[in-house]
Amino acid sequence: MAFSRRGNEVMVVDNYLHRRLALKHKMPPLVALPELPERCQIWKSVSGYEISHAIGDIQDFEFLEGIVADFKPDTIIHYAQQRSAPFSMKGIEEARLTLMNNITTTFNLIWAVMRHAPKAHIIKLGTLGEYGTPNIDIEEGWIDIEHKGRKDRMLYPRQGGSLYHTTKIHDTDLLWFYVRTYGLTVTDIMQGPVYGVVTDETENHPDLLTAFDYDDIYGTVVNRFVVQAVAGIPLTVYGKGGQTRGFLNIRDTMQAIVLVAENRPKTGEMRILNQFTEQFNISEIADKVCKAALSLGIEAKVAHLENPRLELEEHYYKAAVNKLAELGLKPTMLTEKVLREMLEYVKEHQHKIDKTLIMPRVRWSHALQHA
Repeated sequence: MAFSRRGNEVMVVDNYLHRRLALKHKMPPLVALPELPERCQIWKSVSGYEISHAIGDIQDFEFLEGIVADFKPDTIIHYAQQRSAPFSMKGIEEARLTLMNNITTTFNLIWAVMRHAPKAHIIKLGTLGEYGTPNIDIEEGWIDIEHKGRKDRMLYPRQGGSLYHTTKIHDTDLLWFYVRTYGLTVTDIMQGPVYGVVTDETENHPDLLTAFDYDDIYGTVVNRFVVQAVAGIPLTVYGKGGQTRGFLNIRDTMQAIVLVAENRPKTGEMRILNQFTEQFNISEIADKVCKAALSLGIEAKVAHLENPRLELEEHYYKAAVNKLAELGLKPTMLTEKVLREMLEYVKEHQHKIDKTLIMPRVRWSHALQHA
């Protein structure tokens, strides 16, 4: 929708993986949304712009190859991933699905582009989680190394904290191999956790919103905390709560993608940038949500739970985020006003909250018990 309203010809390809997993594992979003064909019709009725769509799995190379050959894209935005770290750690079936889906979709896309759209700009969604929590500053994708008197520029060392994050590292490595070998043009975006409800395109059109997940598997931390506050459940801070990450509003995800697409890297270049606007630790986010909730008469509390994940709960974290600012990103900050708007949206749908989806059900160190 963000590209369509700018006059671009857009095609969306989807296989409903997220919907199917949410249905299978009984993890519905807060609000049910129409399927893709109906959403495209709604968008056309409110905007006048048409979005083409195809339903299919891009793990099927012949299907994907046909789409790329027919549409001849100049830009491809690759979101076709199983995106949940807890899901990838749930058991062998979930791990295998994550591994096969995430790596195969990237591999197939690379080959479809090489065969039918070699000049296309691939924009792949990565994750800040690829870097892990190193005890040095996190650069934007690359690092200059001096070792025993010699210097080189290399991909920044990566150490994912889940199988999901590890598959994203493989994506980056695959793309870098094909960029340097075949001259593809790629932007790899290391995105932080996203929060929020509306974008410029979906405001006042509830059937066009993205899915608002709040469960322990697919919900991101700000969205989860907002729902927990409204539901009267103490906010589930894992461990000490010092885990620090870079966050961004859903509005800025769209703003950033448009800026990246409109400012292509050089042909044959792999550009890597970090996509977030602010850094917070989990306890700071919980405090912000509690304060915003209190302004609406909601008394929210915090509960420190045993951490189900294998991660540092207190650590150094400083990530560079310069390239998007250079492209012109105007950030939306996590203000009390933004959190109040989220809380009000959730309150409107409070009766739909399933409280059984709140507590963590997957433990990293006990993943085999779920296999």
